[in-house]
Amino acid sequence: MQKCDITGKGKQYGNNVSFSQRHTKKVWKPNLQKKTMVIDGKKVTMKISTQAIRTLTTQGLLPAPAKKAESAGSCQPSIRLNYLYRSAASG
Repeated sequence: MQKCDITGKGKQYGNNVSFSQRHTKKVWKPNLQKKTMVIDGKKVTMKISTQAIRTLTTQGLLPAPAKKAESAGSCQPSIRLNYLYRSAASG
């Protein structure tokens, strides 16, 4: 079932309305992610909405996601492309 275990956020129903005002049925689903949390010493897998994950992270109840480490020898892609373009055009 598409429902957040913490906030209870679930599907929402409505209509897509085109320029010609034609109404077609539409379902908006929440962005749910599976998170494993330790509750009372037990690992529990929960489906949590991304909004709830952001809220828990800012309150310090969830650890912040690790940032990707950049490789040491890489440079910015746009600078690299400009260099390759100039060297190809001149030679």
